[in-house]
Amino acid sequence: MTQLTAPLCTIVPPYLLDRLAGLGHEGALRSRRLDAALRAARAARTTLPPPGEEQAGGTGDDAGARASGRPGRTIADAEHTEQLPGRPVRTEGGPPTTDQAVNRAYDGLGATLALLLEVYGRRSVDGAGLPLHATVHYGTGYDNAFWDGRRMVFGDGDGTVFTDFTGCPDVIGHELAHGLVQYSAKLRYHGQSGALNESVADVFGTLVKQYALGQQAEDADWLIGAGLFAPGVRAVALRSLKAPGTAYDDPRLGRDPQPGSMDDYVRTQEDEGGVHINSGIPNRAFQLLAVELGGAAWERAGRIWYDAVTGPGLHPDADFADFARATLAAARARFGEGPVPEAVAGAWKRVGLAV
Repeated sequence: MTQLTAPLCTIVPPYLLDRLAGLGHEGALRSRRLDAALRAARAARTTLPPPGEEQAGGTGDDAGARASGRPGRTIADAEHTEQLPGRPVRTEGGPPTTDQAVNRAYDGLGATLALLLEVYGRRSVDGAGLPLHATVHYGTGYDNAFWDGRRMVFGDGDGTVFTDFTGCPDVIGHELAHGLVQYSAKLRYHGQSGALNESVADVFGTLVKQYALGQQAEDADWLIGAGLFAPGVRAVALRSLKAPGTAYDDPRLGRDPQPGSMDDYVRTQEDEGGVHINSGIPNRAFQLLAVELGGAAWERAGRIWYDAVTGPGLHPDADFADFARATLAAARARFGEGPVPEAVAGAWKRVGLAV
């Protein structure tokens, strides 16, 4: 048995669901109830089974996938129940199905695997070929998607505020990047270390999308969850790395609370100490660096962040200043003294952190 170290990481922040639930929104009320039950169930457990043995319904192909060096993907269908993992409907190498949510989830997992392997030489999120499992059609009108340390789970959205969560490759990349953190830096999910956990997930989520689209840093939208909101909602996305605090401003959602500088750092006990809020600060530092360096964001800026997250120097309780220093050290180690580490320091300085 392996230790249960990963939190339940949801793409929609709890404070957003709380606001919608306070307005009587049915989808948010259901989703908040489900999220609370899932977190309580995880808190009651201390271990998780190894890959391939989590629950009935697994593929049994995990050992073979690891041995081949080609991580396998399995997509299951919860069929609108709250039971995981659901019924397997597409496995690695299998043909597309008639269910587009299944196909989008399969492709999104593949896009994440491609970025990790082709750019960073990493075999899956754990670096050792961990097979990826996902479940679609979880619950009824579930307004969230999450990584639970073992699999990705997608809701269909309620159709009035949120749409299908498989529709955004950056959301899929974000949630799987929590797995990358889980198997590397193990950043504690609270306060600044938790905000770094969320920020790293946002960074690699947007890199998954940019790599799949072949975008240059200056051409990317730098949004997480673009297209996730239903028509009529005054929102472009859940978060903006380029301009934190501008992703939405809607009577139901309120206004995007993310700061983009330490000058506006939010001190709160909610959201595990603001993990989805203050992540805007390191997000903006990465976006500034990527645009300053030019070219494809995954090449130099992404490599620096990857080296910092997977290197030995980052401890689980790292704060923003620790992470800034880790990225500066990673830049110097990979690119030597000169313009690249200077750009790293400059990006952090623009968000209020001197390194």
